[in-house]
Amino acid sequence: MSSTLRLFWEAAGGNVPEHWEFKTIDELLEHPKSISVGVMYPGSDTASGVPLIKVSDVKNGAIASRPSFCISSKVDEEYRRTRLNGSELLLTLVGNPGDCVIVTDEMCGWNVARALAVIRLKDTQLRSWIRYVLASKPAQHLIEARLNTTVQKTLNLKDVREIGIPIPPKEERDSITKIIDSIEKKTLVNTQINQTLESIVQAIFKSWFIDFDPVRAKIAAKQEGKDPELAAMCAISGKSEIEFKQMAEDDFAELQATAALFPDELVESELGEVPKGWEVKALDRIASYQNGLALQKFRPENENEFLPIVKIAQLKSGIATIEEKASPNIDAKSIIDNGDVVFSWSGSLVVDIWCGGKAALNQHLFKVTSNQYPKWLYYYYTKHHLAEFQRIAQAKAVTMGHIKREHLSQALCTVPCEKILDASGILESVLQKQIKFRLENNNLMKIRDALLPKLLSGEIDVSGLQGEVA
Repeated sequence: MSSTLRLFWEAAGGNVPEHWEFKTIDELLEHPKSISVGVMYPGSDTASGVPLIKVSDVKNGAIASRPSFCISSKVDEEYRRTRLNGSELLLTLVGNPGDCVIVTDEMCGWNVARALAVIRLKDTQLRSWIRYVLASKPAQHLIEARLNTTVQKTLNLKDVREIGIPIPPKEERDSITKIIDSIEKKTLVNTQINQTLESIVQAIFKSWFIDFDPVRAKIAAKQEGKDPELAAMCAISGKSEIEFKQMAEDDFAELQATAALFPDELVESELGEVPKGWEVKALDRIASYQNGLALQKFRPENENEFLPIVKIAQLKSGIATIEEKASPNIDAKSIIDNGDVVFSWSGSLVVDIWCGGKAALNQHLFKVTSNQYPKWLYYYYTKHHLAEFQRIAQAKAVTMGHIKREHLSQALCTVPCEKILDASGILESVLQKQIKFRLENNNLMKIRDALLPKLLSGEIDVSGLQGEVA
């Protein structure tokens, strides 16, 4: 069996040292029934229920955040065979089959959806190794050959069991795993930092520009005969008056100057009560939403000079496809690059900062820009209106829901004076830090993907890299 699996691996373009053995995933299981698909009938979302991991929750071999969808305890009990205990390996079966996630302690008690397989191994230390092997090109070719593509790409459990995994001696395996782990741990730290930054900036944006907390604090303080400016400072910083005494003099002065910019009155508008002196504008008045092109009309004449294409799926994955290519001479309005805001107005409505390099934007996506307002303003206002856009698209859906330009005109925003926009530089600063960390993660993934095949083939001497890893 091992020799046959080696032949399959080599036929898929792989090469491993002769002293490594091959085993099927089935041979590595704790027992024959240690692989199962998840919950088939999850029912409705249940508040305070058991988190259910879906394929959409899997990002770069990890769970990006706690799943938003929860199943009832009754459903969880019915599917207790896939209830996680922290020692499993998850494998995606649908969408992008072959992605793996190592279950962590914080996932204990969660469950998984039907589109994922829960794998329990005899040796749990093999989880990282199997994950990295399945991410390699030879393994991806072998998986691709087994997919059922009648409706969408799907991998079944029988084929998962038969996938051959090259297994080196433990010392070599541990060394290789340590090298790749060091890269992935750095990407995980970056991702966690970005999640924290996103929480901070979303909280500030909502407080200042949606709920108008500094303005309301001033109004309440005036009614109570207290210092309005001090109240606004508390609302802006989240600090108490006692804590202000411990602040550095420059920081206190900056906070005081920012608080002074907010008005102390709300006035009626078409959006309801808004701060006095602020404007109410439609979303398409604070930014330009430029549609992409039907790129099949713009094929490159020279195959060596082309732009990769971004469709809705690529926006969600963050990686442009080079399977379809566009001419580099298309209108600049349909070319995106790192840091650009992109919004898919059809199908899966998503708004994101693109960090996948220079690419051509396909139809059904907007490139969002503004010559007048900072990026954070139109990015977070588009995000703010996204739930309503999704509701509209779902209500109109027959085959694939979408919004129209008229909905951009109906989405209203409050725009503060220029001085407050200038004082809100922290939002732009945080956004730029997030872009920086995402670009760094993309580079780390490229390094991992270039390094992995060389490590698997024995082309690189593992012992020579130990110092580099440290």
